[in-house]
Order: sequence, then structure tokens, then C-alpha cells
Amino acid sequence: MLEKVLIGSRRYWSWIAFLVLFIGVGVFYYLRQLDYGLGITGMSRNVTWALYIAQFTFLVGVAASAVMVVLPYYLHNYKAFGKITILGEFLAVASVMMCLMFIIVDLGQPARAFNLLIYPTPSSILFWDMIVLNGYLLLNIVIGWTVLACEKKSVPPPRWVKPLIYISIPWAISIHTVTAFIYAGLPGRSFWLTAIMAPRFLASAFASGPALLILLCLILRKFTRFDTGKEPVQTLAKIVTYALVISIFLVGMEIFTVFYSQIPEHMKHFQYLFAGLEGHRALVPWMWASVFLAGAALILLINPRTRKNESLLAVACVAVFGSLWIEKGLGLVVTGFIPSPLGKITEYYPTGPEVLITLGVWAMGFFILTVLYKVAISVKEEIEA
Repeated sequence: MLEKVLIGSRRYWSWIAFLVLFIGVGVFYYLRQLDYGLGITGMSRNVTWALYIAQFTFLVGVAASAVMVVLPYYLHNYKAFGKITILGEFLAVASVMMCLMFIIVDLGQPARAFNLLIYPTPSSILFWDMIVLNGYLLLNIVIGWTVLACEKKSVPPPRWVKPLIYISIPWAISIHTVTAFIYAGLPGRSFWLTAIMAPRFLASAFASGPALLILLCLILRKFTRFDTGKEPVQTLAKIVTYALVISIFLVGMEIFTVFYSQIPEHMKHFQYLFAGLEGHRALVPWMWASVFLAGAALILLINPRTRKNESLLAVACVAVFGSLWIEKGLGLVVTGFIPSPLGKITEYYPTGPEVLITLGVWAMGFFILTVLYKVAISVKEEIEA
């Protein structure tokens, strides 16, 4: 089936060339980072996780959201998701690949990743994160590719695939739960020390991932002959709506608890995030942009008339994606370090090379996604023809 990747229109090859350009720039600056070290980034002794780990955290959620199409289709026999299940699984594959790449670039020296294999430590959450992420990647590749190959031959999938599909459902929940435990398990960082970190992660994942999937379905309908139909898009829109409401509710619970308890160590992080602290306001405009986008998206999604209008739905999905990318990305990761446990404030600003490496990884992710979608759509068009 891979041969289908080599056949495409001028628009397809232009898109590939565009991605390759960004990948090349990202690789160039990554090689510079390898040579110079992490000093090329905006990270410091006090802010040791930043733009790279923010992308990793956000993308784990996008990968986990595949369960929102796999579960209704395979467990509840919801046929309307028949055309988009493979799109969700391949989105999960591309997202996990990006997660792994962001971990590698954040390590500075990629050889450090082998320490997890050479010195396995089951008491470390990072060890379990490696297990669940790589396991989830393997599950989605095997399930997606096998089911697609069987569709091409018009034969039912082999029986051994079904247990893997059932395993992939709780596995999807586990990848984001373990990621949340990485943060919530650090007692010295009061901003992350909350029991609802995992539910918050899952709620935001089930809003941002399906929002991106809706956008991808609308883009595919516009630029290819592949049409997923209106029903699955509208069902996904309802999932995004409920998940966004729960996500906003959980963040509201967090803010109420922090400010009602009046514990200074907990309040300072939120003050820094939304109002600035001692003149440091780097994240304030971003967080208010996130609040505005979430509010606008909620208004558009909660009203059935605007939700059913696909142009407004696309705007709402972009707003959901942007809002949660900020809130769960730099807003969550960097603020955990500001102020430090000793009260020191060290602002973080991503550097140019850091941003270009990040864009390079995103471009690589979209390249993988384009290749996988090209194969899937070509097969489905061939079946329908």
C-alpha cells in the first residue's frame, strides 16, 4: 500500500515540499543544538522544562483522543465512525511519534534516552511513560495497518486484532494518566500538586484531539474526494463540546480551591499566570488569549445552530485547539517553575532556534500524518470506485 504515497497531484507534492523545508530547517538547528548544547534554548537552571515538553504534554492528549472514535465504533458498533476510525488511529501514530521526538530534542543528547533501557527503574513514572507511549504507538500501527489491508482485500480483519483493539482503549487512557502523574508526583512543585491533574488532562485531550480530527475531516473533504459525511463530524462536535465544558469546570475547581484556601505558595503560580508577579508578565497575554478562545469556542459549540454550521464549527475547533495548546502547553509546564520553591522568579522566553526545532518536529509529524492519510484515503477511494 505504501506505493500510493508516490502518486499525487501537484498540490500534494507542494505540501510535501513545504513540510520537508521546515523539517530541513528544524534538523539544521537541532544539529546546532547537539553541537552547542541546550544553552541554545531559553531554558535555564530554574526552568528546565519548557517549549519542547509543553508540546510533548499537549500531543500525548491528541494521541489519547483516538479512543473517542475507536470506543464508539468497536465497542458500541457506532457505524457512522467507520470512515474516520482509521483517521483517528493514524492521528494517534503521528502524535506519539512527535511526542517521542520532543523528548529526544529535550534531552539534549539523544543517547541519554538509552538510560531508561539500560537502567530500568520501575519506581520511576518516566519509565512507565516510556512503556505506555511505545506500546500505544505499536498498537495503533498494527491495528490501523492490519484493518486497512483487510479493507483493501474486502476481507474481515483477523480474529487476533480484536483483543488488541480492546486493549488499546484503556491503553489510550493510561498514556495521558501516566503523563499527568509525572507532574502530580512532584511534591516540590505546588502548581502541579493536584489530584485532578489526570482528569484535567483527559478532559482537555478529548476536546483538543477530536477538534483537530474534525478540522482534518473538513480539509480532506475540501481537497480530496474523500468525504466522511456529516453525522460523524457532528457527533465529534458534541464530544468536543462536552469535553470542553468538563475541562473548563475542572480548571475552575482548581482556581476556586487555590484562592479559597489562600495558601500563598499555590496562589502565586496562578497570579503569575493571569496577572503577573513582581512585574513578570510573560505568560499573561497568552493565558488571557486562551481564556478568550475557550469562551468563544464554548459559545459556538453549545448552540446547536452554530455547531451545525460547518464554517462556524471549523472556527470553534481552531479556537478549542489554540486555547488548550496554550493552557496545557506553556501555561501548565512553565508556570510550574515560576516562582521556584525558593521564591525565585526566572522568566522563560523561547529562542529562535528552539522555535524552529519545534516547528521542524511539528512538520515531521504532519509529514507522517500526510503519508498515512494518503495511503488510507487512496485505499478507501479504491474500494468505493
